[in-house]
Amino acid sequence: MSEDKDVRTEFGEAVNMTAGELEKWLKTDESRRAGQHSGGGESVGHESGRRIVTILRAKKPDLSEEDEKHMRKVVGYIHRHLAQRPSGDVEDTTWRHSLMNWGHDPCK
Repeated sequence: MSEDKDVRTEFGEAVNMTAGELEKWLKTDESRRAGQHSGGGESVGHESGRRIVTILRAKKPDLSEEDEKHMRKVVGYIHRHLAQRPSGDVEDTTWRHSLMNWGHDPCK
């Protein structure tokens, strides 16, 4: 059980957007353009963002092993992506937009 708490704690620290903020962001053109698209469809990050909204709105006892697995994936992505921060103002960059799709706004 402590492993579950660890991933939940790390997820809570890495994801700094609320479910409402993330849901609103995912509706923007910038969100839809950011990230890797396979076959012209939805990007991996955009799809992840929709799942993150569901996780953020879920009660902790209702989280599945698959949810916790996704939470670990989110934490890993955010940590790796933050390590690649470009120089200068990141306000309107694809780098920031990709991170926001994963629930982290580096400008917060």
